Amino acid sequence: MSTKLYVGNLSFSTIEEQVRDAFAEFGRVANVALITDRATGRSRGFGFVEYDSADSAQRAIDSMNGAMLDGRALTVNVARDRAEGGSSHRGDRSERRW
Repeated sequence: MSTKLYVGNLSFSTIEEQVRDAFAEFGRVANVALITDRATGRSRGFGFVEYDSADSAQRAIDSMNGAMLDGRALTVNVARDRAEGGSSHRGDRSERRW
């Protein structure tokens, strides 16, 4: 299993420190990245949390998927590479996997 998790449905006001604190309970958080709009710098409402171990990542999924953070119910699952269908490319939709 991957150690990198997708965290969706974040509040636009949530900061990296809040996410790190919420996920630190399940193991050592190696990295937190919240994704922002390039033009405006505003949060896009999702990000990624990476752990040192797959066990920590699985515990976080089990506990944090659906959990509330900053007034929002989170979506937490294993992050997929863009080649696996995680791309935000707006081109040919036939390439996407839903």
